[in-house]
Amino acid sequence: MTEHRAQVEELLADYRRSRENLASAQRALATVTASATDAAGLITATVGPRGTLTSLTISDGAYWRYRPEELGQQIVRVTAEATVRALAQAGEVLAPVLPAGTDPQALLLGTGDLDATEIAPAKPRSAPDEESLEDQTWMTR
Repeated sequence: MTEHRAQVEELLADYRRSRENLASAQRALATVTASATDAAGLITATVGPRGTLTSLTISDGAYWRYRPEELGQQIVRVTAEATVRALAQAGEVLAPVLPAGTDPQALLLGTGDLDATEIAPAKPRSAPDEESLEDQTWMTR
C-alpha cells in the first residue's frame, strides 16, 4: 500500500507542477503586447496577445500625408504587423508548456495540425443528375 501511495503522491505533485506552469504561462500571455509603426512614423498600433487592437496613435501629420483610404490601409497594415509580432511572443510563452511537436503558432491561430487544403472552404458541387438551367429560357423552346 505504501508504494501505491507514493505513486499517487508523485502523480499529484506532477499535476500541481503542470497547473502552476499553465497558470504561469497564462499570466505571461496576459502581458504580451506588440506595436508596429508605419514607415513615416506617423501611425502606431499596439495589440494584445490575441491581436486585439489596444491602442492606436495617429499623429497630425498622417492626415496631411495620407488620403483617407490610404490612412485606413496603413492602419490595417501596422495593426497586422503588430499582430504577427504579438503572436510570435505568445508562441514563445506557450512553447514550453505544450507537448513536444506542437506548433504554438498553429495552436494560437486555431488551425492545430490542419494544412491549408483542409482549411479551405469546400467548393459547392451539383448533384450528378441535376440539370443545369444556366443560359436557358422558356422563349426558345
